[in-house]
Amino acid sequence: MLDADFFRRWMTATAALVDREAERLTALDSPIGDADHGSNLQRGFTAVTATLEKEAPDTPGSVLTLAGRQLISTVGGASGPLYGTLLRRTGKALGDAAEVSPEQLAEALRTGVEAVRTLGGAQPSDKTMIDALVPAVDALGDSFAAARAAAQQGAEATTPMQARKGRASYLGERSIGHQDPGATSAALLVAALEEAGGE
Repeated sequence: MLDADFFRRWMTATAALVDREAERLTALDSPIGDADHGSNLQRGFTAVTATLEKEAPDTPGSVLTLAGRQLISTVGGASGPLYGTLLRRTGKALGDAAEVSPEQLAEALRTGVEAVRTLGGAQPSDKTMIDALVPAVDALGDSFAAARAAAQQGAEATTPMQARKGRASYLGERSIGHQDPGATSAALLVAALEEAGGE
């Protein structure tokens, strides 16, 4: 079972991965976006870990709801609302339970991903974070490691796609050949689940 400590570790592990990969995320964002994806997320998840230390929410749902709120208030561009919605809706779906199973997390995360799809209007193959999140949620029932691999494959598969949503879509065919930064950061969020050690 996964408790609030696990979810705090998940957010801390995400912050560490984003920190480590911020320059690469920004480099990926440079040819097809605003070249600020890495720095925006870095600022957001740094704020998330600071807030979680200060407020110490005591249920899985409240950890994610607080993290999502923090991202919406500190991250500019589209990634703040999208990641904020993902975590808040996942947190709300988990409710007030003190512990949740990996299966319950997978179901809640699916609810969060659906909320992101509604907000951004993106479908799989539109070259967005959805391309990493949908396969990750599908694989989460097997293990965190399987979800991590599925998210990574999903992110890498965006390279030959033409962007149909977000800033990159303005480039049309010129977006082809670039790995999507949103899908790449979404894969980091999923990778952090395995690092948080819930297996």
